[in-house]
Amino acid sequence: MAEELQVTQKHELATGSGELTREGPYFSPAVDIYGNETELVLLADMPGVTSDQVEIDLREDVLTVLGKMKVDDNGEELLSEYRTGSYFRSFRVTDMIDQSKITATMSDGVLKLVMPKVEKAVPRKIPITTD
Repeated sequence: MAEELQVTQKHELATGSGELTREGPYFSPAVDIYGNETELVLLADMPGVTSDQVEIDLREDVLTVLGKMKVDDNGEELLSEYRTGSYFRSFRVTDMIDQSKITATMSDGVLKLVMPKVEKAVPRKIPITTD
């Protein structure tokens, strides 16, 4: 599985326009990846983020997840033990994944990406014909 999806830190990802960086505090969401013969599943924890605050981008074999957490302005902050910010994580997706069939769902602050693997060639016997 490690060869099918490689975790790449944001400072290692460079595009033609430069490094993929963002302004402000960003957290790397905790991620679990598991799979079987037909698909890989990625679970990313982004507490406080709803589905309409998540952007998923796939270009040039790099899957980027960005969760923008809204911070409420409820007045003067007297005590802050809970760090707020947004989430950012990128993954390199190899050709073992059928990129056109990746799906995403969000529930209770957990993003679930289902990434089907490409169908392997079906083994078959090739008959020989005579001229």
